[in-house]
Order: sequence, then C-alpha cells, then structure tokens
Amino acid sequence: MGRPVSADVEELPVSPEVVTILALVAIFAIATFLPINMGALAFVAAFLVGTLSVGLTTDDILAGFPAELVVTLIGVTYLFAIAQNNGTVDLLVRGAVRLVGGYVAAIPWIMFAVTALLTAIGALSPAAVAIVAPIALGFASRYDINPLLMGMMVVHGAQGGGFSPISVYGVTVNEIVDAEGLPSSPGAVFLGSLFFNLAIGVVLFLVFGGRRLLGRRVGTAVPTHAERAEEPVASGHGAPPGPAVGPDTTGGGDGTGEGPDDGATAPQPVTFDQVLTLVGLVTVAVLALVFDLDIGFVSITVATVLALFAAARHKGAVSQISWSTVLLIAGVLTFVFVLQEAGTIDYVGEAVIGLGIPLLIALLLCYIGGVVSAFASSTAIIGVAIALAVPFLQSGDIGAVGVVVALSVSSTIVDVSPFSTNGALVLANAQGVDRDRFYKQMLAYAGIVVAAGPFLAWLVFVVPGWL
Repeated sequence: MGRPVSADVEELPVSPEVVTILALVAIFAIATFLPINMGALAFVAAFLVGTLSVGLTTDDILAGFPAELVVTLIGVTYLFAIAQNNGTVDLLVRGAVRLVGGYVAAIPWIMFAVTALLTAIGALSPAAVAIVAPIALGFASRYDINPLLMGMMVVHGAQGGGFSPISVYGVTVNEIVDAEGLPSSPGAVFLGSLFFNLAIGVVLFLVFGGRRLLGRRVGTAVPTHAERAEEPVASGHGAPPGPAVGPDTTGGGDGTGEGPDDGATAPQPVTFDQVLTLVGLVTVAVLALVFDLDIGFVSITVATVLALFAAARHKGAVSQISWSTVLLIAGVLTFVFVLQEAGTIDYVGEAVIGLGIPLLIALLLCYIGGVVSAFASSTAIIGVAIALAVPFLQSGDIGAVGVVVALSVSSTIVDVSPFSTNGALVLANAQGVDRDRFYKQMLAYAGIVVAAGPFLAWLVFVVPGWL
C-alpha cells in the first residue's frame, strides 16, 4: 500500500503516482542523452519527488536506501580488483586458452566461458568484457575468426554468468525478489540466463562461420593484463575508449594453424598471491552459498585478508571499486522505494493487471525491459521492471519465478547493442575491420536481439509455466 499523503499533497493537480512516473521517464531520458550517472539523478528525484509530492521526510527516504546491497557491491568489486591486480584473472584466462589445445574452433567458446566465470564470481559485466574482449578480438584478427562472432560470444558469456547467486546481477535480483515476498529461486535465475545465452552462442557459432574453423590449430600464448595496459587504447565510432589491445602473442604463423608457434611463451609461474586469491574466491563461494553468510561482508573480509599479504600492491584497489555502479544501483533502488511509498507500483500493477491476460502482461514487461535496457543501464532496468511486476506476480495468476527469469534475461541480452557499455567495448577493440561496417553489423545484430530476445525469453520461461 502507498504511504498516506498530506492534505496539501492531495490537492496537487497531478497525483503523486503520475509525478513519480514522469520523474522516472525523465531520469531515463536524461541519462540516455547526457553523461550523467542515473543513480545521481534517481537520488535527486527521490529527494524532490519524495518530499514535495509524496509527503515523505528525508528520514523516510533514507529508510529505502539498499544498505545491504551496497555493501555487497563494494565487497565483490573490491575483491575482484585485487584478483585483477595480482594477476589471478590473467591466470584464469591463460589457463582457459591453453585448455583448448590450440583448436581455433574452441577459442570463441573459451572466451564465452572465461567471461561467464568472471561475472559469476563477482566481476561486473563491463569489467569482464573489458578484460576479455581485447584478447578475444586479437585472436579473431590473427586467425580469421568472424569478429562479430567473437565479440558477441564475449558479451553473451558475461551475461550468461551474470546471475550467479554471488554475482552483482544475481544478488540484485534475488534481494529484490526476497524483499517483495515473491517466490525465490536463485538457481533458476542463474541457470536460466546461462543456458539461454549458451543457446544464443550455438546459433552465433553456426551462423557466423564457426563450422569452417573446425580442425584448425594455433599457439596458445596470451598477453597478460599488464602487457595489454602498455599498448595504446583503441577507440571508434562514438564508442567510449576500450581497454588497451596488447601485442599479438597468439602465435600460429599465417593464421591457418600450419605455421610455427612463433608467439608462444613459456608458462608463467603461479605466485603465492594468486594461489591465495583462488582460495579466497572459493572460500567466498562456499561461505555465501553453503553457509548462507552475507556475501558482502564475506567478500570484504577476504579482500582485506588478501590485501594484508601485499598491502603496497593493493593500496589502489579501493579506488578500483566500481563506485559509479554503486551510485547507480543505490540511487535507482532508493527511488523505487519512493515509487512504492507513493503507491505507484500498485497503481501501475493494477493498470497492467487490467489488461486481463497474464501472458500478454508478462510479454509486455519483457519488451519494456529489453527495449529500454538497450539504451540504458541493465542493472537499473532489472530493478525497476521486477518492482513494477510485483503486484501482477502477487496475484498468483502466473509463475513468478518464470517471469523473473524472463525479465532478467530480457533486460541483459540486449547489452550487445553498441550503445551499451559492453557493446561499445567490443566495437572499440575490434581489429583489422572497417569500423563503420562493423558498427552497422553490431547494430543489426542488436536489433534482432531486441526484437526477438524478449519474445523468446517469454516463450521459454513464462509460457510453459514450469517455473
């Protein structure tokens, strides 16, 4: 139920519900066209709309601040920053590439798996793509792999692992679901996203030339993060600068797999810090998933212990915490709380339920999440979309878990768009391509995903009613 408003507020010509909806539209519009953090805009809207239209005090508004989620975001991104600084992430990437034994056809799948692993253990999706995309697209250029295939495999891999119970997306969705008292299934959300993106990967592989790569072999060396950082940054066609693209050390002569392994380098020794970090990551997973301890506090604890063993090296890790994402999620969810207090969630929910066809309602919500997310923050859209669906899901006319999975998938698979951070990173790091043409290819692919993705997610997770 919405919070009762004062008599003065009730006399306003526009109801609080409509004011909050207009504010929400304004937030997304401004953040889409101007480089302003959506979370900062949401905090401003929460303060102004909450106090002037809804009749809340600042203490009331702060009651909606998602403190537990903020601690989680800080903890997992701090831990991941340390893992990246001490070379543990590079260790995982190099080890994964060597696992394929030099088979070219397996490299896109390894890149999918590595980005999925990175997001599953707590990396933000753009961070994982920023690390893997330069390597993946370097391989694509060297060994004549379709760059669209390779780039999209990286993005879909990041989304595939992005809903694990200890990931940023996963924690965000599961906490919203629990807070609203909806049926919760973290495993279904994670596996649903993973297998959906995996299926897209299979289609990509078959359509964009994966079969012709079968049987070819190359060397397996890969540049480290430090080596890549020394190279100039690539950029292109209005995209934000991507991470540095390192020297080509992938070996393989003429790119057919028949030349000498001239780029191979001796395996680098595993350091004590890296072993300790791997143990720490496993410890976080066990304590959070098996013993149900708070993932945020556990991550900060493990990160601090790792920092104690190499304090000088990790003194800058705190600055690598994704504070912009913390601000984004905290601001948006605080404004969602104001929406709830104003009665907007119930207002929209009743309007949606008034359509009378549960399956149609679910499909509409999936498309809203997908289309808006193609131009705005997926993390923010997930929170808003699930919140708006709450009254509809509480009616019990349709499986709540299936709708949550479909909304989660619909709001993230569209990150292949060159207007999103992930898509822009792929565009910026493409090598040996006509950048304008590659941009148009990405745009066409993103259009297909936006048009078909939400429908397929709805068809798979909602229509059968098995979740």
